Amino acid sequence: MDNSANPQREILSVTDLNRRARSLLEAQFKQIWVEGEISNFSRPASGHWYFTLKDNGAQVRCAMFANRNRGLRLQVQNGMHVIVRAKVSLYEGRGDYQLIAENLIDAGEGLLQRQFEELKRKLTEQGLFSEQRKQALPALPSHIGVITSPTGAAIKDILAVLARRFPSIPVSILPVAVQGKEAASQIVAAIELAQRQQDSEQPIDALIVGRGGGSLEDLWPFNEECVARAIFACPIPIVAAVGHEVDFTIADFVADVRAATPSAAAELLSPDREEWLLSLKKHQHTLSSSLQRQLLNANQQLSNLSKRLRHPGQQLQEQAQRLDELEARFTLAIRQQLTLQHSQLKTLSATLNQHKPHHQIDRLSVQNQQLAQQLQRAMHHRLDSYQQRLKANSLALHTLSPLQTLSRGYAITKDQQGHIIRSSDDVQVGDQVSTQLGYGQLNCTVDAVNND
Repeated sequence: MDNSANPQREILSVTDLNRRARSLLEAQFKQIWVEGEISNFSRPASGHWYFTLKDNGAQVRCAMFANRNRGLRLQVQNGMHVIVRAKVSLYEGRGDYQLIAENLIDAGEGLLQRQFEELKRKLTEQGLFSEQRKQALPALPSHIGVITSPTGAAIKDILAVLARRFPSIPVSILPVAVQGKEAASQIVAAIELAQRQQDSEQPIDALIVGRGGGSLEDLWPFNEECVARAIFACPIPIVAAVGHEVDFTIADFVADVRAATPSAAAELLSPDREEWLLSLKKHQHTLSSSLQRQLLNANQQLSNLSKRLRHPGQQLQEQAQRLDELEARFTLAIRQQLTLQHSQLKTLSATLNQHKPHHQIDRLSVQNQQLAQQLQRAMHHRLDSYQQRLKANSLALHTLSPLQTLSRGYAITKDQQGHIIRSSDDVQVGDQVSTQLGYGQLNCTVDAVNND
């Protein structure tokens, strides 16, 4: 067909077409879960898995690359009913629409796995897994609480590690069921019990919550939302030790610290006794050396002071001689001062006789009487002026007084904060207001607002 007749037409190569189709599929389907039966399963030397997922009405090709299938414990075979978490894509080389599998679980555990993923996503969005709210573990716990089965292997491993590493730490076992319908509520109750003991003489300052390994269904109580929220709300630092190293539960994510095993949890909370004893010996040696140095310095200072110390009798003789000298100098100074004061007294007496004050007192007395009369007249004049101004101001103030306005039938309405309400927009139905009348006050509730 000649393309010259329509130069605007876009002609795609097969490669471009497949590439665009792949981009559309991957953009539309970010991640999905698909349930079906495995057939045509193959595992080449590359380690990648290729299979078909089908049901009664259709089928789709799937690929699961080695970096994704390497950690799966599921023994995959044809005819197995599974749930696949995958991304939709297209193999450009053949133009085949396919699924790129990221996880593959047995359909029997699929519902639990989906519930696990949904709860994990929900609690992540609510901040229960945030690192900022996680508490630090005590360096040396004074009392450890263990929430687990009292007969399982986990408690035996925990107690054995604590006895080996630091046997002096008190341990309280809060027994619970670790699987079954009642397990989750018992775990929550045990965490709350540990919190109530905070006011006791020996409060628990660290908790281990966990159990040994098992299937997803066995570990499910530690995936319950009530357990996660109880751990999150607990003020006591919590170490989650659920299952083996490869097992992860919701409790692991929300706890302050996650331990791979119950034994590892006990090691996290218990310092090594031998290391502490060695550290104590080092501190003891350091303290002893410091005390010896201080004693040596003190003895040296005492020796130096002893050499400088004189006999008290010699010091007393010197002080007595100095006291005699000071007494003689003081007596001479007193005599000289008395002579000087006597001479000054004679001079002042002669001057005083020359300036007798009674004439000046008479003149000032007359002047004082005149000034007092002038002051009295000025005060009367000023008081009369102020009284006239006060009467005029009182009359003007009474004319402008809001009480005068209120007495004519008007009112002032205020809200609960004491602000004057000037518009119906300032209140809402149900607000409490007070109305000041000319005589008295009304406390009212707004039943309706008319903005007309």
